[in-house]
Formats: sequence, C-alpha cells, structure tokens
Amino acid sequence: MSTDTNDTDTTDADASNDGTTGSDGSGGHCSTPDSDGEVAEEIAVVSFERKWETAEAIEAELGDRYDTIDLIEYHGDVFEEYWGEYDCFVGLMASGIAMRKTAPLLDDKWDDPAIVVIDEELTWAIPITGGHHGANQVAEDLATMGAVPAMTTASEAADEQGVEKQAKALDAHVVNGDSTVATNLAVLDGELGPVERLDGPRAVLVDDDVTVLKRNRDADDGGVVLGTGTVSGVDADQVVDAWKRALADLDLTVADVAFVATGTRKAGEDGLHEAADRIGAGLVAFEKETLERFEGPSPSRSKELIGWPGIAEAAAIAGGRDHELAREKERFDDAVTVAVGR
Repeated sequence: MSTDTNDTDTTDADASNDGTTGSDGSGGHCSTPDSDGEVAEEIAVVSFERKWETAEAIEAELGDRYDTIDLIEYHGDVFEEYWGEYDCFVGLMASGIAMRKTAPLLDDKWDDPAIVVIDEELTWAIPITGGHHGANQVAEDLATMGAVPAMTTASEAADEQGVEKQAKALDAHVVNGDSTVATNLAVLDGELGPVERLDGPRAVLVDDDVTVLKRNRDADDGGVVLGTGTVSGVDADQVVDAWKRALADLDLTVADVAFVATGTRKAGEDGLHEAADRIGAGLVAFEKETLERFEGPSPSRSKELIGWPGIAEAAAIAGGRDHELAREKERFDDAVTVAVGR
C-alpha cells in the first residue's frame, strides 16, 4: 500500500476482510450503481425437511453474525417466492437444483442475491452467484463449521484482494460497479497500484475503468486507525485486549475504529485477522515503501534488524486521515504493539 502526503493518500490491494452494513444503512442489500462488496446481512437457509437438523445447526452457529437468518423449507418455487427479500440464499441441496431453480431469476450481479450451496455433511460451501456480494463472505463463515469454501471468483482463486474486498476493509462502497471488471483484472495482473484517497471538497473526472470508492461513514466521523505489529502466532485475545487498552487511554472504544493497519509482512497472521473480525474492522496491510514514508517518531529495532520501519506507528500514520499520531506505540504482553493514528 502507498500514500501520498499532499492532498491525496492511498491504500492498496492488501486490505483484508470483515462485515459492514450497506451504504444506506439498510443492512447490506446491493444495488446498482452502489455496492458495498462482500456484504450479506439477511440470510435464508433453504433446506429439504430431511436436512432440517443441519439447517438448524447453521442457524445456531452463524446466527449472531448476521441481522437475520431464516430457515425456509424447500419447495419448487421457493427461490422465486423469496427472491429479492434476502441478501443471500444458502441452499442445503445439490448445486444443480439451486442452479436450475435460480437461473431464470438472475438479472444483474449488482441486484441479484448471492447464492451458496452446501451439502448435508458440511463438506463444501460453494458460492454460485454473488461471490463479491455476500456469497464468499458466507462461505468463509461456513468454513468455521468445517466446510471448505470453494471460491471461484478470480481474485480469490489467485489469492489477491479485489476492489470490492478493499472497499469492505476500508468501510467504503463501490460507486460505479461496472468499472470493477477492469480494475479487478488489473489486480490480477499486479497493475492496479494504490487506491487513492481524495479529501474534499474536490471534483474528480474518471474513465470507465476507474473504480470509485466512497466512505460509508460521514467525513467528520472518520474514526481512528489502529496501527498494529505482532509477534508470530499471536493470539486474537491478546490483540483485542491490547487494542482496548490503547484506545481506553484516549477515551475511545473499538466503535471508534475506522480500520486496522499493519505491514504486509504481518498480513498473514491469523490472530490479527481474527481480532479484526471480532471488533468488526477491516484489516489493511501497507507495503514497506509506504511505511518508510510515514515512519513514526519512536525508535524501532526492526529497522536495524530487518530494514523495516516500526510497523505500528508507520501504519497508524499512513492510514490516518490527517497522517498524525493520536497515541505513540506501546507494546503489550510482549506480543502486540499498538499505535493510534487519525
């Protein structure tokens, strides 16, 4: 990731995930031309009666992650009957059934609900439609029950972060959905470059292959950025505790966090991802070059040992709207270093 120091700042394709509501606060329905990307809040689990016990298990496991999870017994016209009422259908059935019954209903990827199919043994969770509009998200949640998420969207298959996923991590939404075909191809080719942030009032003229992201929250409520470095194998409980302690010194809570920022060398830490999920924040990973441009005031041994600036302060400054530190770094439990940016 990179950031400019004048009137633009940037964030790039190393953002990671977690849930946000729709840009209109309605709970995540995708609509043309706006889309929040990877958002699903109202789920319908469609199941045959003989598989009802599995459907109830899904409801029990995932119920607290969504606004609504309804169980609906399958009949021939069930998808048509409830089409447009849910963000995502989870079909507890063979994929062929779901495909045949929903194919005539499909219209536009920005409007259509997401569809995931899963087998009775919870072996596979297969997004069929709406991968970037809820299906991948739901499949990943079903993975906590043992299912393997079989994602075929190009960016996920290549282990890259598409622009919809970047938008989600930054608590933003895609304004011009048609542009994402070109920009996600650029992500796959490694040619997208950074996502630039323009602070207004400004006017911007863009081509059809430029994806515009707009923040979900008001400009005056931008939130703080938790710059975070961790030891390898850090536990999510340690990370969340460190964040809360750092925020408490500023009379803030996790509700005041815009997103979590780290360096790409820490982006693979499962405990960090899990912690971000717990507080409902996106995780953005900055490249080394960006961190070097926003190096913090506190000395760091990492620069001497491995050539990287201190991740916590540099990430907090780079990610902050004003590129300022609200709180210098502190190390907690010899495992988590936290700085707060604004």
